[in-house]
Amino acid sequence: QVQLVESGGGLAQAGGSLNLSCIVTGSVLSVNAMGYFRQSPGTPRTMVADISMHGRATYADSVKGRFTISRDNAKNTIYLNMNNLKPEDTAVYYCNADLLARGNKGMFVDYWGQGTQVTVSS
Repeated sequence: QVQLVESGGGLAQAGGSLNLSCIVTGSVLSVNAMGYFRQSPGTPRTMVADISMHGRATYADSVKGRFTISRDNAKNTIYLNMNNLKPEDTAVYYCNADLLARGNKGMFVDYWGQGTQVTVSS
């Protein structure tokens, strides 16, 4: 069974930093793009940053220059370094991976982590 296990997050003051990590576990054959989305109450889930299997990163305009996503393919893990945090970054952050798991009949499928809370106080 494939799982995306998230860690990190928590509480920070505005201007501070937090780090998130997400590891894919289970019977994984190949991992394509991975990334983070976030969601606040009453708002849709939106992409924060993603990274291709070759390391190409894309960012939401709201986090460019402040967040950095990186990836360790050998460990099936991604990291999100968040600097200069703002109160509007407060949300539940979800890890996402497009991956091929054993038993998926050759199809890449989106998987999601359980979510981790990030709260930034002003």
